[in-house]
Amino acid sequence: VLRFYNSLTQKKENFVPNEEGKVKLYTCGPTVYDTAHIGNFRTFLFEDFLKRVLVARGFEVFHIMNITDVDDKTIQKARDKQKPLSQITDHYTKKFKRDSAELKIIPADVYPAATKHVQGMINMIQQLVDKGHAYKTDDGSVFFSIESFKDYGSLTNINVSKMRQSKRVESDEYSLDNPRDFALWKAYKEEDIDVFWDSPWGRGRPGWHIECSAMSIEYLGNHFDIHCGGVDNKFPHHENEIAQSICALGTPFVNYWLHAEYLLVNGGKMSKSLGNYYCLSDLYEEGLTTEEIRYILLSAHYRTKVDFRLNKQHEAKKVIQRIQELKSRLKSISSSVSAGFPDETNSFNLALENDLNSPKAMSVFFDWIRKTNIELDKNKLIAKKAAEGLNFIAYFDSIYGLLPKKESIPQNILDLVAEREEARRNGEWEKSDRLRNLIASEGWLVKDTPSGPKLSLK
Repeated sequence: VLRFYNSLTQKKENFVPNEEGKVKLYTCGPTVYDTAHIGNFRTFLFEDFLKRVLVARGFEVFHIMNITDVDDKTIQKARDKQKPLSQITDHYTKKFKRDSAELKIIPADVYPAATKHVQGMINMIQQLVDKGHAYKTDDGSVFFSIESFKDYGSLTNINVSKMRQSKRVESDEYSLDNPRDFALWKAYKEEDIDVFWDSPWGRGRPGWHIECSAMSIEYLGNHFDIHCGGVDNKFPHHENEIAQSICALGTPFVNYWLHAEYLLVNGGKMSKSLGNYYCLSDLYEEGLTTEEIRYILLSAHYRTKVDFRLNKQHEAKKVIQRIQELKSRLKSISSSVSAGFPDETNSFNLALENDLNSPKAMSVFFDWIRKTNIELDKNKLIAKKAAEGLNFIAYFDSIYGLLPKKESIPQNILDLVAEREEARRNGEWEKSDRLRNLIASEGWLVKDTPSGPKLSLK
C-alpha cells in the first residue's frame, strides 16, 4: 500500500485515490520570468519520481502543471527589459520545457498558462465575493478575507489572531509571521504596463494564488487527489489556495499535499550573490550528465534537504557505471526464457511505498548489485536469474532514469524521412504531411532546414 506524508495532516497516510486506479495530480510549475535553477528542478524531479512510482504501481495518472506567465515577477521582468510580457514568458516557457526534457522528466498532460485562463479566475473571484469571503477595495482590487474561513492556517499552523493592523497585502509573496488578507484581483497600475484584463471590478489582473486554484479545478475538478510543490510554496501560496478553493466551492479541495524540501549548495543556501547559483546549463558546462544530476537530486528523501556539491559527480558516475557494467554482464549469460524479478524487488517496492523512501530503495538495489556481482564472479548465476536481474534493472531505471538513453535513430524512421523527402521533391504535399504525422506518432519531430530535414525526439 502506498503511503505518503500529507503536509495537511502532518502524518503518513495510506493513499486512496478518489477513483480506483486513477490519480489526478496537480504540480505548481515555473514562474517564467527567468531560467529555472536546480533548486526548482529538485522539486520538479521529485514530482517526476512520484509520478513514475504511481505509474509503476499501476495507476493511470492525469497530471497538470501550470505555467505562471503573469504575476509580479514576470511583469517586473517585462518592464525592466522593455519587452512585451508574452515575449519574456514564451521564451522562458520553452526553455523550461527543453530543460525538463533534458532531465528526462515525463511531460505533464497539460501545461495551462495563467494568461489563457483569466476568465475562470474572474468567475471564481465573483463566487467568493457573492459568498462574503472577498471584498472590493476603493481602487478596484479584490481581497480574500482570511477571517471568513475558520480553518485558515491549517496547512502551516499559523494563528490568524496574529494579523497586524495593516490587514491587507498586495504582494504575491510574504512572510509566515504576518498573515493578512491577500489579493485575488489587483487593480491596474501604470507599473503593470499593458498587462490587464477587464473585470466586474475594473481593469486589473489576477493575483498569483487564484491562478492555481482556478486552473487545477478546471482540469481536475473540484476535489482531486494530490497537489505538490516545494516547501516554499506552503505559505502563502498553498495556504491561500486551500482557503479560496474551499470557500468558493463549499467542498473539500485536495486529499494529499506533498512538499519537497529545499536544495542547499555546498552546505548553504543557493543564491546569485554567493556565486553558487546553478542552472542546468552551468552543470552541463561543469561536465555533469543528465543521469548524474538525476542521481544526486534523487538519492536523498524528498522531505530532507539535499546538499548539492559538484564533487558528488564522481560518486554519481561510479554508481551509474556499476549499473551499466552489471547489465552488460547479465546480458552475456541471459537467455530468452520468461522471467520475473529477484526477491529483492519486494523490499525495493516496500521502500518506495513508504513515502517514496528513495535512499532505502537505492540501498536495496545496490546491495542486490553487490550480491549479484559476487555470484557472477563465482560463476553461480544461471540464465533465468540473469534474466530476472535484467528485469530488475529495467524496472529500477523506469523509476530513477539513471541509465543513459541512446538516441540512435531507428531505421524505420530514417526510411520514413527518406520517403517524405522524395514526396516533397515531387510536390506531393499531402503525402509529405501524412508522413510527418506518422514520424511524430513514433516519437520523433522532423524539422525542414535549408540543409535538409533534422530529427529530434519529442
